[in-house]
Amino acid sequence: MAANDNYSEELTVAEISALWTSYQNDTMMICGLRHFLQNVDDPQIRIILEKLLAISEEHQITLTEIFTAEGYPVPIGFTENDVHLDAPRLFSDRIYLELMLNVANFNLAIYGLALSQVERDDIISFYSTALDETQKLNKLTKANAKEKGLYIRYPQIPKAKQTEFVTNDSFLTGWFGERRPLLGVEITALVLNTRRNALGQALVAGFAQVANSKEVRKYFEKGRDIAGKQLEIFSSIIKDDYIDDGARILTSEVTNSTVSPFSDKLMMTLVTTLIASGMGQYGTSMSISPRHDLGVHYTRLIAEIAKYSNKGATILIDNGWMEQPPIAADRKDLAK
Repeated sequence: MAANDNYSEELTVAEISALWTSYQNDTMMICGLRHFLQNVDDPQIRIILEKLLAISEEHQITLTEIFTAEGYPVPIGFTENDVHLDAPRLFSDRIYLELMLNVANFNLAIYGLALSQVERDDIISFYSTALDETQKLNKLTKANAKEKGLYIRYPQIPKAKQTEFVTNDSFLTGWFGERRPLLGVEITALVLNTRRNALGQALVAGFAQVANSKEVRKYFEKGRDIAGKQLEIFSSIIKDDYIDDGARILTSEVTNSTVSPFSDKLMMTLVTTLIASGMGQYGTSMSISPRHDLGVHYTRLIAEIAKYSNKGATILIDNGWMEQPPIAADRKDLAK
């Protein structure tokens, strides 16, 4: 589906930004999936990887056509120079499957957001199709994980016997006084954040083994430690109410390879993308968690990963790895 040459409307800032981001994400995904497919053993997981690769490659073609039709420079994104197909595998099939579950959740969020913001018919069609593809892939991936016994369901809480109303301020109490049990929405957010940190810890642990730059290796080592610490914080809050967090430490699913399958640029960009997504999830979690102590935890942890993210952006810029997103005109500079 190419852009409609007869459509007179210029792309809005929401549309060009969404398309540019999609190009970056899809080309990065293509690199990762091509290496995964060189090493995956499980035939069912291979099918999932192949389906996502086909979708991502089709997206790249469509996005390139749109940029070209609009006279907009096609982004560089990530290319064959960012993946080393002959490098040994770095992650197990279990990590591949966990990553696909998280990619589906990530894409459901970003495609849904893009669809709510874009206006032109061809762009609406692109994101509608992308969202439908992701929903189907999400269903397939979950079914596969359940079949293998690797899918961990969210915990359950007792059924309410009757409708009730909050009667006192202890509903908000966290640090002082009698603390109420966690709400269902609070448990859901905490479990999600625990699982995301478990996967993030495994990814950066692997990247720390193989990164070429000493500075990048140190950055990943710090990220591994931050993810592990935040995982423990979320897990301990859940377990205070005698609830299973459902998270599993995944660092044992990282091989002992020290040969990098990806460029430092790709690994750094992936990690900073995951951090940005994590900060957004923490913000959402805080907004739905009335208990005061949870808000304080989220505020502190957001500040910690924001500082870490800023360091990552500096590394990307210093190495010439950060491609500039669509940006407004510098009117002050133009006036000179």
